[in-house]
Order: sequence, then C-alpha cells, then structure tokens
Amino acid sequence: MGRVVVVVGANGGASVGRRLVGELLRIQRGRRGLTQKEAGELLLVSEGCLGAYERAERIPPIQFLKDADNGLDAGGALVACIEMIEVEKYPPKFLDWVRLERLAQIVSGYETMVIPGLFQTEEYTRALYLSRVPAYTEEEIERHVEARLERQAVLARNPSPRLSFVVEESALDRPFGGVEVLKEQLRHLLECMRTVHNLAVQVMPTGRHTHAGLQGPMQLMSTEEGRNLVFVESQGGSTLISKPEEVNGLLDLFGMLRAQALTPWESAELIERKAGQL
Repeated sequence: MGRVVVVVGANGGASVGRRLVGELLRIQRGRRGLTQKEAGELLLVSEGCLGAYERAERIPPIQFLKDADNGLDAGGALVACIEMIEVEKYPPKFLDWVRLERLAQIVSGYETMVIPGLFQTEEYTRALYLSRVPAYTEEEIERHVEARLERQAVLARNPSPRLSFVVEESALDRPFGGVEVLKEQLRHLLECMRTVHNLAVQVMPTGRHTHAGLQGPMQLMSTEEGRNLVFVESQGGSTLISKPEEVNGLLDLFGMLRAQALTPWESAELIERKAGQL
C-alpha cells in the first residue's frame, strides 16, 4: 500500500490513531476516485460524518472501520487501526472487558442506580453523561455515548450470549433526562426483554428489607474459553477481578440476587406498569 504520511493539519489535538485513520480514509477514497458524498453513500454514513472522520474530529465506530476497509479496498490498513481507536473509546481498565464482552458466552450484571448500559437508549445515555460531576466536555460526552451504544452490538450477535441482569427498582424511577426520556427508556428495556434471545432481566423490589447485593453493583462474564471475570466500579475507581476464589464468591452472590429478585415475568409487568404511569 506504500508509506502513509500522517498530516496533523488543523486538528492537531486529535490522537495519532484518529489522524492516521482520517488520512487513510482520505487516501483510499481518492484512490477509488470517490467524493465524500459518494463514499458516504457507499459506506452508509452522511457526507458530514465521513468528513468528520477524515478530519479526525470524530472517533469512527469499529464496524465502520471494518466496512470502510472492505468498501474502500484498504487491504486491512483500517482494520489494523482498530486497537488504537479503541484506546480512545474506553478507560484502560474497561478496555479488556469490552473486548472480551464481544465474544463472551455469558454476560450478567447487577445495577443499583441506572439501567444496564447494554439496554440504554441514546438519550438516556447522554443524560447520564451530562449529569457527571465533574462535567465532561461536549466532545467527551459524544465520545462516551457512541462507545456505550457501540457495545450494544453484542445483543445482535450470532450465536447470542446468555444475558442475565438484576436491576434495583429505584433505577426504574430515576428520571435522568426527564420523564419522557425515562418513559422511552423503560419501553426500550421492555422491547429488549421481548426480542433479545437468551435475555433475563429481573427487578429487585425496593420493599426487600435486605438482599445479597448491598455491597454495590457489578458486572460478570464467562468467556468463550470458560474463564469467569467480574468488573466492579465505585467512586474510588474500577477493578477487574480474575482470581477464581474471588470470582466464585461473587458468582454465588449473583445467584442469590437472582433468587431474591422478582421473576422475569413479574419484572416485565412492573416495568410496564411504571412506564404506563409516566
């Protein structure tokens, strides 16, 4: 393919990876003799969106890089940039989790404050990041929103993973972004519960005087190789737990949570009722 010269240009604040991708897109589009509009139509993105990727103003989704590599005959050059781009999308401690999640056999979680990220709508996700203290910039918000929504591709994977989540009832009542955003979010969650294969969502009623999840939220995973992992986030930071003795204890705890929560059918009825009251 020859040597690629990365031009910093006006957007010198962008990362090396983003600038490299932008330059590769521009070069390959030129080699195909395509305008930005024509290339955008080929790759199913708007002309403005493609221009932003070429100028390194936006971080392209992983699937777009794969599509562009094929559609623009990049010979694997754009696919080879995926690892560099991923570093910008996710915090270092979460990046390994995201990569494993794409191929995991089982993905589970217990959420105390929000709807699980894999089932969040775009507006709900944006409202969460707008609420952050200290505040994110607009660019940071958009980057985090796109990254979270991109993870949801796992829901359409074939073969699909087994998905199991327990959500505190209070998370269904907290109107991030306003009542309409919450109503849309609850409807979306119900739709996922109806249509996503191998998914079970259970609500932990606020009325439970005690239960096994009082130490906080967590995410759990079984990889395709059979490894079990747990990811825990808190105000003080995040931890990826891989030691079998620690992971096994948390897996047992999650099993207790599922036994103490409402069944998936009772949970769907409760969510439907709450959405109808908004």
